[in-house]
Amino acid sequence: MAVRLPRPPRFDVWVALAGLAGGLLLWGIGLGMRPDTQPMVVFDGRWPILVPLVVTACCELLRRAAPRIALLTGTAALVGDLLTQGNIATVLMYTDLMYAAVLYGTPASARRIPWITGLLTVVGTLVPYAMWREPEALLIGVGVGVVSFAPASTGLIVRNHREAADAALLRAEQTALLAEMDRTQAVTAERARMARELHDMVANHLSAIAIHSTAALSLDSPGTSREALTVIRENSVQGLSEMRRLIGILRDGADDLEPAATPTLDSLATLVEGARANGLDVTLDAAYDGVPAPVGLAAYRMVQESLTNALKHGAPGRVTVWLRRPEDALVLRVTSPYDGRDAPRAPGSGAGLVGMRERAALLDGTFQAGPESGPEGKLWVVRASLPVTDTVQGDT
Repeated sequence: MAVRLPRPPRFDVWVALAGLAGGLLLWGIGLGMRPDTQPMVVFDGRWPILVPLVVTACCELLRRAAPRIALLTGTAALVGDLLTQGNIATVLMYTDLMYAAVLYGTPASARRIPWITGLLTVVGTLVPYAMWREPEALLIGVGVGVVSFAPASTGLIVRNHREAADAALLRAEQTALLAEMDRTQAVTAERARMARELHDMVANHLSAIAIHSTAALSLDSPGTSREALTVIRENSVQGLSEMRRLIGILRDGADDLEPAATPTLDSLATLVEGARANGLDVTLDAAYDGVPAPVGLAAYRMVQESLTNALKHGAPGRVTVWLRRPEDALVLRVTSPYDGRDAPRAPGSGAGLVGMRERAALLDGTFQAGPESGPEGKLWVVRASLPVTDTVQGDT
């Protein structure tokens, strides 16, 4: 089966045509490189000059498609040209074949050809001078270097520059891709943080509103309904205030809205009083020193979500909030009665436990939640340990 060579690029076709046209012009006016009286001219006359010229021009068509084949064939054509009166166009096209073989050839060819041509240049310089002891003999090495080593070295330099440019472009694309991935991850993380914050702020108030509105609708008592509506109004105002605080944080450069302060552990007493107003029997037992703001906010939100879950899912009974800071961690535990029922008193999304676990993970802490049996019966226990280190304090 015949090997089908690839179609040459248009530029290579023009190079081959230009070389062939220039060689034919020199051949037509009878301008050769050597007189027919020189000993190395074996095939004298004008017509033998055309054979190496045409072969080299055909090799130019393969300078990029098959550079190694083009160089080997062109070398044979150059040797044939040396046995004739010669044509300068054939020599010039051969230098281009040498340049293209290094530039477009395989990496192995790009490494070996400059070394081979450099060695041939040294041999072509020293051997003739050692044999004839004439200064003119040095011109043979110069000619070999100009025809072979110079274009090969030029091709190697250009190839190295192109590879360096390609590597820099690849690094730039990878850097842009990593930057885009970092931006996407940052946006995702920020959206998750905003979702946790929004859930923790609003879920408590909306759960109380849902429970008390259900009680107001189910009981035909003006006093009870009025009390439930009072609790609903208070939770609505507080929930709206929390929403305004979050919106104020998200609005960039808003001068007409000042966000409220971020909740801290010092606000636990107010949070517990609000839970009592919603109908929970809550006891607060907290003893701790100052903690960093991220740890305090995470602990506050965990207690808030635990009280919300106790309001929605818990059985009647006492809810206990316990906080301590032994040394390098803030430990909290929230217990509430648990009867194991599946249907909550208020609808929920199930994101509360996920949010508390994520808050603990962001601070390299631990989190556990689940039913336990104790002397007081079956309880739902939320435990968390949030590290309090110098690094966290320094970041705050």
